[in-house]
Amino acid sequence: MIDTTTDIGKSVLSVSKRFDNIRIGGYIQPQFQIAGTKGTKGFSGGDFAPNVNNRFMLRRGRIRFDYIHFNKDEKPSVQFVFQFDGSERGVFIRDFWGRVFENKYKLFAFTAGMFARPFSYELNLSSSDRESPERGRMSQILMKTERDLGAMLSFEPRIKDHPLKYLKIDVGLFNGPGLSATADYDSHKDFIARIGLKPFPVSKNINLSFAGSYYNGGILQNTKYAYKIVNTPTGKTFMVDSSLTNIGKIAPRKYYGADIQLKIKNRKGFTELRGEYITGTQTSFANTTETPAALPTDNSTPFYIRKFNGAYFYLLQNIFSTKHQLGIKYDWYDPNSEVKENEIGKPGTNINEANIKFSTLSFGYINYVNDNLKLVLWYEKIINEKTQLPGYTSDIKDNIFTCRLQFRF
Repeated sequence: MIDTTTDIGKSVLSVSKRFDNIRIGGYIQPQFQIAGTKGTKGFSGGDFAPNVNNRFMLRRGRIRFDYIHFNKDEKPSVQFVFQFDGSERGVFIRDFWGRVFENKYKLFAFTAGMFARPFSYELNLSSSDRESPERGRMSQILMKTERDLGAMLSFEPRIKDHPLKYLKIDVGLFNGPGLSATADYDSHKDFIARIGLKPFPVSKNINLSFAGSYYNGGILQNTKYAYKIVNTPTGKTFMVDSSLTNIGKIAPRKYYGADIQLKIKNRKGFTELRGEYITGTQTSFANTTETPAALPTDNSTPFYIRKFNGAYFYLLQNIFSTKHQLGIKYDWYDPNSEVKENEIGKPGTNINEANIKFSTLSFGYINYVNDNLKLVLWYEKIINEKTQLPGYTSDIKDNIFTCRLQFRF
């Protein structure tokens, strides 16, 4: 108890009230991995070193600070968040944003700073809550680290009996390159929108949610060279457009996504189904489809514009109790949906390994030991298209097993 009749007591009470609205949380994810061969390249924590096929690593070490201010009517008015990620690779910013709440109608909020893009379900599902160790290959390539600098307006009723209480709409403008770049490299801003139905009780034991996402962005072309797939008498190949009018145009990054989640309560816990499909156009370079971290330093480096598609599907099932869970996940990413298998690496064409489709069938066991500890055992069977490229004429040995402990507070 605080004795508020003394000056010290009054001071302590003032400090207590001021910091009562602060929440500190975090988690660490130490893990051990075994890969199919030394030097395996992949998206389960990054590539293995050339002489390594097993490793201990600290995948993530997060600490997050939240502060929320309530007005005189006890309504939230301002929220502030910053989060850092630390590991053996260094310390990096992950979130640094502020949010203002509209309290007259309790419908809107405005967010600005560094935060997760409002696109896709998996991109916005926290790494501490996700069942599989990592997001899918497509999510990591198109939107590395998930976050970007920008501003967003949200519609989300905060009134319990509001007729649109299950509806959530986010609309924002962002720099584009995200955390893969230290600063914006062109003046073009990317528009992102997501509209969805929050978990809705279809019946006593069934909840349903779904959403649609739209991304309209692009990259300034500081070169006149842009390659696209065309049909020729010898087959499909990349053909250059070298018109001078290309300089100064915006090369497209346009994505369309739809996702759905179904959660069913049963005697042992829950059965959950999730799925998401994304398609669109991506601009990058010859040897990668990852969103560029910088513009080419010379005017002779060309852009490559590709059509792509990808998806993921989860089946999650509690066994014995809610502390034990089995999961199966299938995802794919086709970086160039206009070419298939033997068209890649075909003599007389210039279609390289950056255009190969990868699919991953993975499964695992999750043990929620208690509120502060989670064990994940997860195996990934990674399958690539069989092409005419040396090294990719059959499936390469790049499967990965992950054993992870997550400590959370």
